Amino acid sequence: MKKTINLGLCFAMLALALASCGKKSESSTTTGWKYNDQKWGGFEKSDYEGQATGPNLVLIEGGTFTMGLTDQDVTYEWNNVARRVTVSSFYMDETEVRNIDYQEYLYWINRVYGETYPEVWRRALPDTLVWREELAYNEPMVENYLRSPDYYQYPVVGVNWHQANDFCKWRTDRVNEMILVKRGIIDPTTDQKNENNFDTEAYLAGQYEPSVRKNLPDVRTGGERRVKLEDGILLPAYRLPTEAEWEYAALGLLGNQATSKDELITDRRIYPWNGNTVRYQKRNKNQGKIMANFKRSGGDYGGMAGALNDNAFYTAEVVSGWPNDYGLYNMAGNVNEWTADLYRPMTSTDLEDTGNDDLNAYRGNKFLTKKLDPETGNPIVKDSLGRLVYELIDTTSTARRDNYKRPEVYNFLDGDKESQVEYFYGKSTLINDSTRVIKGGSWADRAFWLAPGARRFLDENKTSKTVGFRCAMVRKGAVTGNGEKDGNFFKTKRKKQTRRYD
Repeated sequence: MKKTINLGLCFAMLALALASCGKKSESSTTTGWKYNDQKWGGFEKSDYEGQATGPNLVLIEGGTFTMGLTDQDVTYEWNNVARRVTVSSFYMDETEVRNIDYQEYLYWINRVYGETYPEVWRRALPDTLVWREELAYNEPMVENYLRSPDYYQYPVVGVNWHQANDFCKWRTDRVNEMILVKRGIIDPTTDQKNENNFDTEAYLAGQYEPSVRKNLPDVRTGGERRVKLEDGILLPAYRLPTEAEWEYAALGLLGNQATSKDELITDRRIYPWNGNTVRYQKRNKNQGKIMANFKRSGGDYGGMAGALNDNAFYTAEVVSGWPNDYGLYNMAGNVNEWTADLYRPMTSTDLEDTGNDDLNAYRGNKFLTKKLDPETGNPIVKDSLGRLVYELIDTTSTARRDNYKRPEVYNFLDGDKESQVEYFYGKSTLINDSTRVIKGGSWADRAFWLAPGARRFLDENKTSKTVGFRCAMVRKGAVTGNGEKDGNFFKTKRKKQTRRYD
């Protein structure tokens, strides 16, 4: 046994040595100079094998699809005329953000900012009063829904668009901080206060000094250095999905293409499942059961006792019902979800008119740049919350460009001077520069709103008991088709839950 162990160690050491030698001997195919060699200047080429998968994320392989309504427009608003677009591959949360997730966020904010900046914590609190109705008894939901353990696994509601974005930012920093901790680069630090907390951008800019365990080797100097963006270790930012991404992911057309044997592939679906009804259609024990949590008709939120439809009179647990073909839960019903897009009724027509915005379509761009010190050219000192400071791009610089002319592109072709369209907020419309697209339908909505192509809007500063959110993340590089590199050391076995109709 002893000889076997020693032999194994020898093989392991030999493999490590060969890998190290191979890395050092690799040379540029352009100049012939060696990579990762101090003698040749120390230019580093990362041993990068692909983007890891962040917690709770699912890879959504991109492609082309028909975006817009595929059924009758019963509202006759014509605000989502069908047109073909392409969405790049990206990641999306398997489930809606839960109450327990948001409680963790609130706890962290209170621990880090509570003593000095209590207003930050107060600003993040969900509006629990959204449950109140003048002619309904919902006080138990006001008191219990966010805080009680009974609702840990239910989607958080009462969160406005800004709060959802702030959560995404916080989640990015906590995930990247844990990556560095699990790699043994920094120590976990639970006594962070005020501006002295881990912020991904501040860390990369050298404006946050963590408790270092062991930094990466610096090939250029022979010493050590902190992690850089070029290492590919840190993940991109969590964010809200664009409207196009959300609709593409909800349709889950991957299943249609994977099962087609005669190339009669269709990208027309009314709901996130095949068929034209909201009931399970396959001939098995589940036939006829409701596919989503929604309001079936006036006064019917869950069916009759003894034969309940979706088993939920309000929201349901985030892992419930059937996932769609991408493995995403509740992309129809349960709660509407915030998207990143500003709402304009003519967005679909504008895309057809311009002809060059049919890849990753998005209305809501706000082009920012880091605020730099004019003397050093480095980002100015971070703010009191530990974040780098951004400002709008100077319009004098955009005037010299061909691809964009303004830093804020909200009203382009629909609300600007060129379009000759005006929105009189509060008089003839509720649309302004603060209205955001919500998608998916909710537990209180009729079946029409379950269609991924249906669009509605809500003011970004308002909240609702029927609106929650989930996060997305960009996928860097291509998807090979054989599955992405999964460096996901976050992956844990999900606690088995009872899924209706399995």
